[in-house]
Amino acid sequence: MAQFLLGMTLGELEAVCTASGLKRYAAAQMADWLYKKRVRTIDQMTNLSKESRARLSENYEVGRTVPAEVMTSKDGTRKYAFEAVAPGQYIETVMIPDRDRATLCVSSQAGCKMGCKFCMTGRQGFHGNLSAREIIAQFMDVEEAEELTNAVFMGMGEPLDNWENVHKAIEILTADWGFGWSPKRITLSTIGDLATMKEFLDTTACHLAVSLHNPFHEERRELMPVENRYPLEEVLKLVRQYDFTGQRRVTFEYIVFAGMNDTKRHAAGLARLLRGLECRMNLIRFHKIPDSPYTSGSDALVEQFQKRLEAAGITTTIRASRGEDIMAACGLLAGKNSNRQQ
Repeated sequence: MAQFLLGMTLGELEAVCTASGLKRYAAAQMADWLYKKRVRTIDQMTNLSKESRARLSENYEVGRTVPAEVMTSKDGTRKYAFEAVAPGQYIETVMIPDRDRATLCVSSQAGCKMGCKFCMTGRQGFHGNLSAREIIAQFMDVEEAEELTNAVFMGMGEPLDNWENVHKAIEILTADWGFGWSPKRITLSTIGDLATMKEFLDTTACHLAVSLHNPFHEERRELMPVENRYPLEEVLKLVRQYDFTGQRRVTFEYIVFAGMNDTKRHAAGLARLLRGLECRMNLIRFHKIPDSPYTSGSDALVEQFQKRLEAAGITTTIRASRGEDIMAACGLLAGKNSNRQQ
C-alpha cells in the first residue's frame, strides 16, 4: 500500500529520498512541490527526473483529498466534510470569512475523548487521531485554500491529545520549506491538557486559547470531566510561567450558560483567578444541542457579564456566532456518517 508524502516534514522527506535512492537535496524540491506548488501527483514534480518520479511512485503518492460535502451558511461561513481515519468516519472543517480575513477552523481528531457536556463532538465519542496529512489536507483542499489568512485548531477533537501529528502540521505550516506562515497566524485551543501543553508552549510561538467556562472547580468539572485530571488552577500555574505581554497571546474561551456561569459571583471568581495575567476573555454564546439542559443567556445578559469582566480589568470580547444554520458554530461539529445522509 502506497504511503503519503503530504504531511511529511523535510526530515521525513529526506528519509524517503534515502530509501528511494534519490539525492538528499531532492527532499527540498519535493517539499516545494507539495506545500508551495500544491501538486496532486508525483508526476507533476517536473524538476525530478522521470526515473526518480517512477521510483517514488512505486511506494508513495501525494495524498491530496476531495471534500465529501460542502455547505454554505447564509453568513458566508462554509463547512467542509472530509472522510478520515476509517471508512464511514468524517471530520469537519470550517472556513470563516471576515472582511480581509479568511480563518480556517481545523479538526485534529475524529470525535473527542474529553466528554465536555455542551459539545456535539464530545457526545459522539472518540474515533481516532488525524494524521499530519489529514490535518494539512484541510488547509489545501478547501476551495479558499489560496485565500486563508489564519488558522484556529478549534474544530473536532483536543489538539494536544494528538500532539505528535498537530506538532508536525504546525511545523509544516510555519517552516520556510512549508507554507511559510508566521506562527502568529495560528491559534491552538485546548481544554488544558498538561501532558503536552508545556511542549506546545516551548516549541512553538503560536497563540494559546484555553477553554475555561467556569472559574470554580466543582462547577467546571460538571461541565468538563477533564477538570478532574487537569484542574484549572494547575493549568493557570503553567500559563503564568510564559510571557504573553508581547505579540503572543493567551485567550480564555468562556461559553455563557444562562444562570449557570454568568453571575456576579462568576465574574468575581474569574477576576481573582486571572489577576495579574496578561490575557483576553472571549465570551461565546451557547449553541443549543439536542437534549441539552443548558440554555444561552440573552444578548443583554451576555453584554452585562462582559461589562463586569471589563470593570475587573479583563479585556473581554463577545465572539460573533457564525455558521449556526449549517451546524458549523462552536460546539456543533459532529462529522458522523449520518450527517452525510441528511
